[in-house]
Amino acid sequence: MASKIFAAMFAMLAVSAAQAQDATDMAEVFAAQNRIPDTPGSGPYPAVMEIDPALPDHVVYRPADLSRIGAHQLGVFVWGNGACADDGASARLHLSQIASHGYLVIAPGKWRNGPNAKEPPAPPREPSADGVFPPAPTSAADLSEALDWALAEDKRPGGPYAGLVDPEAVAIGGFSCGGVQALELAGDPRIGTLVVQNSGILPDGAPRIGGMMLAKSALGAIHTPVIYVQGGPTDIAYENGMDDFRRIEGVPAAMVNLPVGHGGTYFEPNGGKAAQIVVDWLEWQLRGDADAEAAFRGPDCRLCSDPEVTLELKNFD
Repeated sequence: MASKIFAAMFAMLAVSAAQAQDATDMAEVFAAQNRIPDTPGSGPYPAVMEIDPALPDHVVYRPADLSRIGAHQLGVFVWGNGACADDGASARLHLSQIASHGYLVIAPGKWRNGPNAKEPPAPPREPSADGVFPPAPTSAADLSEALDWALAEDKRPGGPYAGLVDPEAVAIGGFSCGGVQALELAGDPRIGTLVVQNSGILPDGAPRIGGMMLAKSALGAIHTPVIYVQGGPTDIAYENGMDDFRRIEGVPAAMVNLPVGHGGTYFEPNGGKAAQIVVDWLEWQLRGDADAEAAFRGPDCRLCSDPEVTLELKNFD
């Protein structure tokens, strides 16, 4: 039941109000979601969520005990929220799982989700009388701000992250509208890889939704390996993402499909299978981990033998 609720919620967030559920259904969605406790992830560095006073309009996920990081250093993963929403906790189980593997994870928006939420849910975005929606509450600039902050914190004497952040291990990702935000920053030279989940750029000429204004030509700015994690043919972003994948040239690209629809596995325990796929991708691309690479390549490729997963690779040696 919960997975159907979450899938319906995320589908609603990604499309126009005409396709949305009614207010009663949304109340059920948020009530069910908010009952799920915050979790520390299953990685070697149990994670916490927090609001840093120096970055008050973002939610930070990090290993709870930074003294354990040492020479390993923290990777950086900046995340764009589904619906480009002002809720940095909207994928909290997924992002905590990533943080627990030694990443400083940052999502824009207030902490509006879960039993420890600091702010109430944002009011729904309503169209004007002529059917025009207001601008998306977050933008790619908010992701860029998070990355600026993380890298500056590494250099700030006496700060909790001083000397702990690896500037060579930086990724940007996002869900649905947030995935388009990540693609908008694809040309940033500081980025080592992109993660696009249940997302893709709308076809040129298609009606635009707030926060998803990017043209297909933006794919030409990608200069790093990129992974798309889609929900299979029932995912409303499936065709957009598959079209992106076909168009990408000159960089290694992976397409992983899980037949779970647009809602993904974000609110399954520890972010579910999609979170583990993302962790393996980050560990491979940013840290060169051979075991993580074996999830995608080699004679015993773990995803290749997973009957629930379809994997396509292109532009790899």
